[in-house]
Amino acid sequence: MKRLNTIPVILFFVFILTLLLTGFNQAQEKKKITKLDELPRYTYPAEIKASELLVSENEFKLLTEAVRKDILNTLNEYEIDDKTTLKGYYSTLRNIDMLEGNFESALQYTEKILLLQEKPADKLMSGIIDKSLIEAMQKNKTDDKEITRNEFKKNLKTRVDALPWDVVQDDVEQLKGNYEILSENVLVGMIQTQIDPSVEKTKNISGDVAAQLIGMRKFIVLINPYKNEAVEIFSEYIDANKVEKENIWKDRDVDLSEVKNLSKVMVGIWDSGVDIEVFNNQVFINTNEKVDGIDNDNNGFVDDLHGVAFSLEEDYTTRLLYPMTEVELENYPNMKMQIKGLMDLQAAIDSPEATELKKKMSTMNPEDTKPFLEELALFSMFVHGTHVAGIAINNNPYAEVLVARITFDHHAIPAPPTVEVANKAAENYMATVKYFQANKVRVVNMSWGWTLKEIEGMLEANGIGKDAEERSQLTRTIFDIYKDGLYSAIKSAPEILFITAAGNSDNDVTFDEVIPSMFDLPNLITVGAVDQAGEETGFTSFGESVDVHANGFEVDSYLPGGDKIEMSGTSMASPNVVNLAAKLLALDYSLTTTELIKLIVTGADKSEDGRITLINPKKSVELLQAEKK
Repeated sequence: MKRLNTIPVILFFVFILTLLLTGFNQAQEKKKITKLDELPRYTYPAEIKASELLVSENEFKLLTEAVRKDILNTLNEYEIDDKTTLKGYYSTLRNIDMLEGNFESALQYTEKILLLQEKPADKLMSGIIDKSLIEAMQKNKTDDKEITRNEFKKNLKTRVDALPWDVVQDDVEQLKGNYEILSENVLVGMIQTQIDPSVEKTKNISGDVAAQLIGMRKFIVLINPYKNEAVEIFSEYIDANKVEKENIWKDRDVDLSEVKNLSKVMVGIWDSGVDIEVFNNQVFINTNEKVDGIDNDNNGFVDDLHGVAFSLEEDYTTRLLYPMTEVELENYPNMKMQIKGLMDLQAAIDSPEATELKKKMSTMNPEDTKPFLEELALFSMFVHGTHVAGIAINNNPYAEVLVARITFDHHAIPAPPTVEVANKAAENYMATVKYFQANKVRVVNMSWGWTLKEIEGMLEANGIGKDAEERSQLTRTIFDIYKDGLYSAIKSAPEILFITAAGNSDNDVTFDEVIPSMFDLPNLITVGAVDQAGEETGFTSFGESVDVHANGFEVDSYLPGGDKIEMSGTSMASPNVVNLAAKLLALDYSLTTTELIKLIVTGADKSEDGRITLINPKKSVELLQAEKK
């Protein structure tokens, strides 16, 4: 699916997958892999449903044997420097070993994964559950689960109690929250919803899906029986250490609310749609247009009073907010409660909403999973652009929002990507950028993107292609249309600064080919996410093309209708940089794109290891003021 770079909605599904997955002669020269698409694809026959395969014995064993062989051959044949890819392979091999009782080998893979970690919290947290459980199972020479349970609790508590709270706080809270709502029924429901339909059509599964199934079985068989003990230990650790990190952002912020006689700045919010009623006097108005079903100003767009919008099929529409039915709108308050509950769980907040969500998910049957996931996704699509817009113009009365809506699919099995739709999207990208230019937009926020793997996954979910190799070829064709179209559109407007979210997949955006965050353009900034203390979040993507980092953790902003809520993701980090750029332009509208980028990057603080470039709005404004003297 087209990816919104926000956490709360899809965090539940994405985090789960991350949680579950995290014959050539050796003398032969290995083939160098420079991007994910160069790796081989594998296809495995599936004569039964994936949900049945998950709980089978013989069929599942045949699958794991084939997957192990293919991964080992790949590691033997190819030189792979990408650490995310290697961690994925080692995780699958570890999961197979754990399921088969090969505990020494499983520990070795766990250590290999640990050595590849780069984020501080990951270096401390990686494998903490698996190692504690493996050691417990090794020590237990009987089938008595209580012995394993007691040993697991002892091992895990020893490890958790030794963790430095200031480094691992966010990760421990999120892990606890996800364990509280993750169950066998939920996992089976996800498989029935998102994988079974494809398998019924193609009678096979890809290597990626096979890895997911292996991770899910490992959780159901080995982790789930002891997850309550893990939650208990994490809860005790949180209660004993619960001190919120210092929020560095208030002291760095620049507030223009009381500053007089600055320049108006048009800010493009290229997103899933915006509730313009929330922002009143800070919305773009096309004075040459009126709402009458006619293109009054002959610019090619009917009734474009506050911006433009395109549907899922890439057709023009006048609706600037993501569409909801009357029934869905009636359920909107309940959606808000569920999202708040999910976010409170992630933050270890014992709220009524969190309690209600845990209760709901503990009784959820597999068939309930699809409507639940789709409801969460729908909420995300509906609120995303409004939340982003609120961050982009916060404390800046001189910023005005111009809406450019693109549409994402919230269904569990999204509409399949096609060459036809991709070509229309490429044309719409250029049309949107020209619209920005015509209306004097100076800075644009893009908290969304495409990845090659996502398109390939969408094709598989819809049962398109006879095998993984055929799908990969079609994927490349479709992806390149999106990539080339978006690249050309951004490049065509050098006077506009485009700012995009890196993504929430904890991956290298260049190796995995994430657009637009992988683009190397002089008018584009890619933003990673840090938390309230300026420390790298566990979810943020990274890579050479990531230019700066900003707050993307529990950022407060508006929802459609005017309520406010905290949300996390690089989606929230990106508009914080847009906010800075718009304030710099309000102070000096003559700044060029190059000068804007220089002020933002030069004013940022570099971490000691060089991994983080943390924006510092006050310092950037001081640099501007010093230059004007």
